[in-house]
Amino acid sequence: MRIADLVGRRVAVWGFGREGRAALRALRARLGAQPLVLFCPAAEAEAARAFDPPLQVQTAEPDTAVLAGFDVVVKSPGISAYAPAVLGAQARGTRITSGTALWFAERTDARVVAVTGTKGKSTTTALIAHLARGLGVRTALAGNIGMPLLELLDAQAQLWAVELSSFQTGEAGPLELGVVTSLYEEHLDWHGSRERYVADKLRLADAARTLLVNGTQETLLARTAAHPQRILFGVPEGWHLREGAICRAGEPVFAVADLPVPGEHNALNACAALAALEAMGYDARAAAPALARFRALPHRLQPLGERDGRRWINDSISTTPQATLAALASLGDAEVVVIVGGHDRGLDWSEFVEAVSWQPRLALVAQGANGPRIARALREAETVGEVVQAATLEEAVARARALAPAGGVVLLSPGAPSFDQFHDYAERGRHFAELAGFDPLAISGIDGLGVA
Repeated sequence: MRIADLVGRRVAVWGFGREGRAALRALRARLGAQPLVLFCPAAEAEAARAFDPPLQVQTAEPDTAVLAGFDVVVKSPGISAYAPAVLGAQARGTRITSGTALWFAERTDARVVAVTGTKGKSTTTALIAHLARGLGVRTALAGNIGMPLLELLDAQAQLWAVELSSFQTGEAGPLELGVVTSLYEEHLDWHGSRERYVADKLRLADAARTLLVNGTQETLLARTAAHPQRILFGVPEGWHLREGAICRAGEPVFAVADLPVPGEHNALNACAALAALEAMGYDARAAAPALARFRALPHRLQPLGERDGRRWINDSISTTPQATLAALASLGDAEVVVIVGGHDRGLDWSEFVEAVSWQPRLALVAQGANGPRIARALREAETVGEVVQAATLEEAVARARALAPAGGVVLLSPGAPSFDQFHDYAERGRHFAELAGFDPLAISGIDGLGVA
């Protein structure tokens, strides 16, 4: 469905976040004075009316009957496609679409590399854009990474590096290359079950002419085996890691130690980015030296600096226990106090507990809604390192500062969403930085969003 198809139809936008505002701008630019309705919380109503004065703003949560009164509803990604009101309206004939779907319908000319994965998708997408630009390729960096695609509706680029969340993969149109970096449990509250999450994540395979997959993950290999044009990274015949180097087949190309973002998982993300460029026909070997100039994304194993004789690292993006384990692995033998916990969505922490139970140089501060559950599991496993509880992030940072030895590391890597205390992971990361004694605004920008 293209925006021109909405002329003369009853159209609503649901959500007034950045995605919703991008949709409103695009619709108003193409549909002129056509009536539009916005569903948003009452706290956002005044700002919405100032943003688009002709807009009809409704602050009540729409139910099936209300949504069914529209021909088309443009939904923001955070609203579950499986919400009863959404499913009910669809059953009555309402078309539910999104900014992502509208962009793909409008921009069938774009050469797109779309990246998804439970973890690694943002860094991999940013690496693709960074490396492509290093080759002189005019590249757009957009999507779930922080710039809605509709904000770039009329922009021109030779290559589009697009991050898609599991909420968006089913909305992508035909594209040249899809990349899947990893697959673990996440967002079960939105998808309703692990199986549905996995199925939704892998809907990217349906849109992608060629599919690039992490060959180190058995689940991904099994679930994508039927794709007619599948290629792998992380395996000896492609871009992979060996003996401290990023290699192409048998050839070492770049030293992992020279990569500015720490951890084997980030080196594997670099392999994915190089493999993606190669699959799109670019000279990945020539691009590889630019890896040394890549800057860590905010809230993703982001070194903040030193305070009180301790190093502070912000990994607020970590919303699964596996991501926390990857963060800890990146720090080697350092003495670490890790802050874990947050919104409880029922994920299994047993693998995490088993992995850390033998690490005597590790202390853990379990905070937030699922903090008591995590702390209890750690204590029942007779964890070697010290385990303490804290109700809030403020208390957790204070406890971590007291626990961390001089020269040690305080790591925020919660392994859980932020919604028990914060609007999102970025707000949590900024608050952590502030509590640690750093400027929260100085750590927040993502380099390279848009076209360059």
